[in-house]
Amino acid sequence: MKTIQMTIDEPLLDEVDHVIQDLKTTRSAFIRSALQLALRKHAISKLEQQHTEGYARHPVAPGEFDIWEPERAWGER
Repeated sequence: MKTIQMTIDEPLLDEVDHVIQDLKTTRSAFIRSALQLALRKHAISKLEQQHTEGYARHPVAPGEFDIWEPERAWGER
């Protein structure tokens, strides 16, 4: 693990300090968790963008998924 120095606005730090008290954790642990979440969100966003670009390059052809239509119909209960 590596120690880093960072700058943070005081209102944001105050908010973090209130949350870490509720969570009974440390600033470092909270910030590590927040960074991990941000990285996962970024990775998902990139995958979604690739997915969108893929469908833009190769759009679904009419009737391409018609075979699955019976599976999609749940019917009424």
